[in-house]
Amino acid sequence: QVQLVESGGGSVQAGGSLRLSCVESGNTDSVRCMAWFRQVPGKEREWVARIYIRAGTHRLYANSVKGRFTISHDIAKNTGYLEMTDLYPEDSATYYCAAKDTIYGDAWDGYTYWGQGTQVTVSS
Repeated sequence: QVQLVESGGGSVQAGGSLRLSCVESGNTDSVRCMAWFRQVPGKEREWVARIYIRAGTHRLYANSVKGRFTISHDIAKNTGYLEMTDLYPEDSATYYCAAKDTIYGDAWDGYTYWGQGTQVTVSS
């Protein structure tokens, strides 16, 4: 089992930046893929970005965040990151990190482990 804990959310003005962190614990050596999702109340969860871990570092982004967000991971610290720049009000959401033990499957599906979420609010 792997536990995930996000942090780094907060309130920022449009155009600002935030860095979210996702600390892994438990059987972390099994993790091969980490992703970030976001969700606004009343709307479906949206996949944001994905990175491979211990299997190269291939990254993939949703079109809505490409060029503004950067996903990364530090194996030594068992921590994933989502660097968010040039934030828009529509980026406001609860952000979740997720992980799985395989690189196979869709970037936005098949995640076994989930964090509790961290709130991001972007004001205009």
